[in-house]
Amino acid sequence: MPGNRPIVRVLAALCFLLPLLVPSTARAWWNDAWKQRTVITLNTSSAGVPLQGPLTNVVIPVRLHSGNFDFVDAKDDGSDLRVLAGDDKTPLKFWVERFDSVNELAVLWVLVPSVLPATDKNTLYVYGGNDKAAADAASAGAPASAADAATLAVFHFNEKDGVATDQSGAIKASGAVALEPNGLLGQSAHLTGTPVIWPANDKLKVGADQPFTILLWVRPDTAQGTLLKMGPVQLTLTSGKLAATVGGVSVSGGTVAPATWSQIALTVAAGKASVYVNGESAGEGAVAKLPPLAGELRIGDGYQGLIDELQIANVARSVDWIRLTYAAESADAKLVASKTETPGAEKSTSNSYFGVLFKSLTPDAWAIIIILGVMFLIALGVMVSKTLYISRTAGANRRFLELFRETEDVLSIGSQEANVRFGNSSLYRLYCAGLRELMKRDIGPEKRLSGPSLDAVKAAVDADSVREGQQLNSMMVLLTIAISGGPFLGLLGTVVGVMITFAAIAAAGDVNVNAIAPGIAAALLATVAGLTVAIPSLFGYNYLASRIKNIASDMQIFIDEFVTRVAEAYGAQ
Repeated sequence: MPGNRPIVRVLAALCFLLPLLVPSTARAWWNDAWKQRTVITLNTSSAGVPLQGPLTNVVIPVRLHSGNFDFVDAKDDGSDLRVLAGDDKTPLKFWVERFDSVNELAVLWVLVPSVLPATDKNTLYVYGGNDKAAADAASAGAPASAADAATLAVFHFNEKDGVATDQSGAIKASGAVALEPNGLLGQSAHLTGTPVIWPANDKLKVGADQPFTILLWVRPDTAQGTLLKMGPVQLTLTSGKLAATVGGVSVSGGTVAPATWSQIALTVAAGKASVYVNGESAGEGAVAKLPPLAGELRIGDGYQGLIDELQIANVARSVDWIRLTYAAESADAKLVASKTETPGAEKSTSNSYFGVLFKSLTPDAWAIIIILGVMFLIALGVMVSKTLYISRTAGANRRFLELFRETEDVLSIGSQEANVRFGNSSLYRLYCAGLRELMKRDIGPEKRLSGPSLDAVKAAVDADSVREGQQLNSMMVLLTIAISGGPFLGLLGTVVGVMITFAAIAAAGDVNVNAIAPGIAAALLATVAGLTVAIPSLFGYNYLASRIKNIASDMQIFIDEFVTRVAEAYGAQ
């Protein structure tokens, strides 16, 4: 059958290459009772966040979301979470600051024993998905367990009553502070000029001429005010300029932009004070004999904005430590990568005599295989086209989001050049939808948006988001047809082939293995063809579905961010 030779070659090649689509080996799985794990990788190579040397006992925040963790399988309170080191054997201490199964967001603070430089193999695993697991005090412990010995206090501002307390529970503020739910990682302190004060506490005391480090994140509204004051130390903002005063010596510390999260670190050691902004050195100065760091701790005197992740340690943190902490807490994509894994089994293949099988195929089996070949080509076309479409969309979204967050005026992005540059971006199309609605209302300095108008703008953008979701999911049904229909068609070909084989044996009246084996083996080839269609389609569908889910999540987050910025800039006063 000369006309069928190309199909035969294609199917033979697919059957030969099928094992390559499945990992030949599977990573060790810590405990089979857990259904999933998220692999967290810290990239300290030149392509990530380079380090000069190894770091020990670094606390890293791990963000879980719908893109890297299946909250459906996990317990609602996150008590089944476990964190293991890169050897997939050693449990690590961690603390869950936030676990929101409804909105599918979580933040874990993990004490990582070692981070090696110049490698993208710094790995740890977050396990979940065991509904029979109870909270493991040995792993999670108290919040204070997720810190090294040099840490005197860490304030996450995650308290329900607003009374800022360090993670050990021993240092409490003298009054409540307003909290912003959507802060740096979770909640953040929202200050309006009135300081937060912690009375003097021996746990915060550092002796005279002893090293120390103060670190905090700020998002000022006007970049003005006193960020922190404790004994001889003061951090202030004046018209966006940061200054640190240590024992009467002032050190200029660079610029802190308003409405943007910035990490500020102050280290004092060996007669020198150093200031860092966003992981980079911003200034240093010589410091004479320093009195003890003691007394009450105050933050936010005359300052308006957000403050989060205040840390005080009795060592001078290294440049590498500060840089890594900044990259981890700011979710720097160059440092942190994550992906979800599920338990897998090793697969094996065996040699077959495909020539004998194809010669023994009956016409009905050929018909089934040809149909399956067409299904495979359709599924392959869908996977390739959707992958290219989603990759273009994700890349354009990333570029547009960077421009959107860097642009102060939310309405100034739309232009002909932007249409060309971000034409593939679903976020840009949502932005244009919102921009059209805003232009209809002729907003400006004299005309502000009322609450109902903002709701109408959001509704219009949400509607376009639904349409974008429909476009992202278009043709995915063809993959589900290939996944579910391929094996059934193959099984049909096998059953019919076996029936014909036995009918031929009955007609011939001769029963022997040599007569039976080729026909049955050829009939089974139809099932192999069905699985050849279904398995790549299944992998492709799951991959595309996860990418689509990530883009959909990005669109929803962008809508909230867009509406929030519009409300801040043009909402009713």
